[in-house]
Amino acid sequence: MYSEAVQRAREYASRRNLSIERQLGGGIQGVVLSTHHGTALKALIRPEFYTQERDVYLRLHQLGIESVAGFNVPRLFAFHDELLVIEMQIVTPPYVVDFASAYLDSPPPYVNDPEIMGPWEDAKREQFEKRWPTVKRVMSAFQLHGIYLSDIKPGNIEFAT
Repeated sequence: MYSEAVQRAREYASRRNLSIERQLGGGIQGVVLSTHHGTALKALIRPEFYTQERDVYLRLHQLGIESVAGFNVPRLFAFHDELLVIEMQIVTPPYVVDFASAYLDSPPPYVNDPEIMGPWEDAKREQFEKRWPTVKRVMSAFQLHGIYLSDIKPGNIEFAT
């Protein structure tokens, strides 16, 4: 599936006369590649990941949001529903990226389950250490726009050095 996502990103790039330079990242949901045009192409593996990510970027685009709580958010340039590819701005830290697991307009169903959220918050506090209060502030700021982040980890939330 991962190679299919790369192939779809290449097809998208070909249709838009873009050259792919290198891979910026990737995971269980998809792959992110940079282009010679200075944009990032994110090709998602499953349609539901794509739809969720696209819809979050559309919300941010419609609201004109390029940063949340002082963290950069990639600007949406284009997308292709058939190829499951999103073209976006490459951002520098501090930033928040990766919205394929985000929820729109309502929190995740497990958010009120202390058996899930207690250990989750303990793990995140350990991951982010003294920066955890800032991460919580960023999450709350996204919620003001109806975006509930769930894939909270270093790499998706990066701080300026």
